[in-house]
Amino acid sequence: MDFDDQLQRYFGTTDPTAIQPEAMAAGIEHMRVDFGLEKDRGRRFALWALLYMLGTHLDLDQAFKEEADRNSARDFMELIDRMQED
Repeated sequence: MDFDDQLQRYFGTTDPTAIQPEAMAAGIEHMRVDFGLEKDRGRRFALWALLYMLGTHLDLDQAFKEEADRNSARDFMELIDRMQED
């Protein structure tokens, strides 16, 4: 999943600063629906990661059945949080 493709798909632009609040809310809701329907573990993780970066991620225990996926998500969260601190 390419980041720009996902922004275009869910928000109608590849420029995150150009997303209007209404488009942000609608795009996030669309992503949450797609996340719930997605069966591919990699695609589910990518959707979850984008939701996390947008500040609206899902609970790990509900989002991922596999412990390995939950651990990967925790690692991702720590990495992003450290990057934001710098």
